[in-house]
Amino acid sequence: MRLLPASLFGRMMLILFSGLVLAQILSASINFAERDRLLLRSSGRQSAQRIADIVKLLDSLGPAERQRIVTILSVPPQVVKLEATPRVPRAAALDNPHAAMFSAALHAALGNARPLRVFVRQVAPGARPSGLESGRRGMMGEHAGMAAAMSAAMPGMPDMQAMRPFMSSGLMFLTQVQLRDGSWVAFDTQLPQGPASTPWRLLLTLLVLLLTVLVLSYAAVRWMTRPLAVLASAADALGKDINRPPLPETGPTEVRRAAHAFNIMQSSLVRFIQDRTRIFAAMSHDLKTPITRMRLRTELLEDADLRQRFDKDLREMELMVTHTLDFMRGFEQPQVARPIDITALLESLQADNQDMHREVAIEGQALAPYVGDPERLKRCLSNLIDNAILYGRQARITVEDGPAALTLRIRDQGPGIAPDELGKVFEPFYRLEVSRSRETGGTGLGLGIARNIARAAGGDVTLRNHPDGGLEATLHLPRKPGLP
Repeated sequence: MRLLPASLFGRMMLILFSGLVLAQILSASINFAERDRLLLRSSGRQSAQRIADIVKLLDSLGPAERQRIVTILSVPPQVVKLEATPRVPRAAALDNPHAAMFSAALHAALGNARPLRVFVRQVAPGARPSGLESGRRGMMGEHAGMAAAMSAAMPGMPDMQAMRPFMSSGLMFLTQVQLRDGSWVAFDTQLPQGPASTPWRLLLTLLVLLLTVLVLSYAAVRWMTRPLAVLASAADALGKDINRPPLPETGPTEVRRAAHAFNIMQSSLVRFIQDRTRIFAAMSHDLKTPITRMRLRTELLEDADLRQRFDKDLREMELMVTHTLDFMRGFEQPQVARPIDITALLESLQADNQDMHREVAIEGQALAPYVGDPERLKRCLSNLIDNAILYGRQARITVEDGPAALTLRIRDQGPGIAPDELGKVFEPFYRLEVSRSRETGGTGLGLGIARNIARAAGGDVTLRNHPDGGLEATLHLPRKPGLP
């Protein structure tokens, strides 16, 4: 499975390409085999017609004249020899489909009453078509003019020079035909298996067909998978902006149904978040009123210690209500993206914490402004710094910038947390059973709010126990293409 493309488009193109290549290979094999069969049949008919013409010519001549004509016509790839009785060749087959085809062609030209026998054997590449060839070679030059005259007199006889390329391999036919006076004439004829040259025209035709189908398949597959890519992009954008414009419900029936279902899901999520936000906003407003009354009544308490404890509890209640409302809102309002000077923002947070006698150190700097929502990014970094100081006494911020992403690492000097609880601390109101600080444990919402902000910007917040001690929070913010 690792060799398969990751995308649906790539897999469909791979399947189509493989199927087309296999089909073209099989088609080419069938075409080559059919071409060779037709060529063999055509050559066999021509050779049978030539043998029939020679037999008819020899029937009309006397013995002395026959020998002279046979000497002239005995030119490879067809060697002619007069025999008193028929001979049985070695390593040849009489019962063969090619022999039957050749014999049928001869009977059609000479008549069924003519006694004849046809033997066939396969000639290996490089083998000589007949043992008579070397003996006849010298006669070829001597009777070349007469052979040409005979070729002109017999239209069925092909040019012998043109047949020379086929003398190296193919089928060897031994044809024995009885003449009218009872003597026999033998023909050693070699038929080619096929041309040695590559059929470039056929290969070019198959290649053009393959490329044409591939181009059409590319357009069809791209057209079919494009709605899936649009739907995936919309789902990814929905996690960053719940109020994004709905998908256009156009295209084929299946695409329209998927887009309609996606738009219904988005509208349902928007209504759910809005209803939840209104409920908690009302709860926050209703809770702030009794908290304010309790704060006024606390001021009337004569016991200073009791008044201080009541005031602390009320502040914690008010802070919890505010943080809960921020978390439940989920920052569903559209973001205001502006270039942010990351170094100036971190130095501002460092100065604010130093005013509260907190230790915050900064290492490295951003190479370019980051485009994002400055208020939300400030809130995210503030929560991470507060978490590091509350639980680890100090915060050390390391800036790592690059063309693809901006990474901020906030590390504390605390004892860290158990590995199985690294993901649980992002859950709302989740707090460790044993607080890492003796002073406070927080509301349990700061890390969740920070991660929501990061994910809304396309990034994320992760935690790990640093090898040198302490807990390290990593804020990863990808840079958008074409923006700083």
